[in-house]
Amino acid sequence: MLRGTRISFSSVNSSLSSLKSCQTYINTGMDIATHVALDLVENFNDERDVRSMENVMLEYAVLDRELRHYMRAIEETVDQIKQDKPEKIPDLKSLVKEKFIALENMNSDSDLERNEKYMYFKDQLKDMKKQFRPQSDSNDSDDIEQIDEDIAVTQSQMNFICPITQMEMKKPVRNKVCGHSYEEDAILKIIQNRKQQKKKVRCPKIGCSHDDVKGSDLVPDEALKRAIDSQNKQSW
Repeated sequence: MLRGTRISFSSVNSSLSSLKSCQTYINTGMDIATHVALDLVENFNDERDVRSMENVMLEYAVLDRELRHYMRAIEETVDQIKQDKPEKIPDLKSLVKEKFIALENMNSDSDLERNEKYMYFKDQLKDMKKQFRPQSDSNDSDDIEQIDEDIAVTQSQMNFICPITQMEMKKPVRNKVCGHSYEEDAILKIIQNRKQQKKKVRCPKIGCSHDDVKGSDLVPDEALKRAIDSQNKQSW
């Protein structure tokens, strides 16, 4: 293969590395937007404010999809050139653009809804609304008092106890597969011990049939943590 081709690929690899850094910035932005939305729900802000954060999440999801498609177009183009081994270096820019457009033409709204961080956002937002919003709207002068009562009732019905430690969770994580939550350190310790034994981990929640809990399936349960913190503050 021509030396010039190798130099071009080295430059492309450097560009891919920079693009992956951009992806990190997008992920950080989505994390911040999620926390802001949860803050809005917890403080009973206008629903329009919450919807605006959902729109921000969708915009981030679009950027994430475009970036992934662009990186995929670059990688597939380079792989094809390496396989074909042309005598002359082709027009990389045109080939990448062609593949990128082809990928973008297959876009659908469902792609955005399947974005992992957007799905996490929707899931946590749903839980927060259950825990921190009144069950029904009222125009009475006792609105604030009713909200406080609703919060107390809702939280009292929640299970803040880790199924492993049997203690109140301080840093809960949720299993994306079965939906159950555990204390982070406790479940990770079990996963590590089972991994050394080359055994799978069954969800410790009684009655759950999920028998392959993985560390990669665990995400912070921000909504549950906020509910626990809120209850503790009220008991002080």
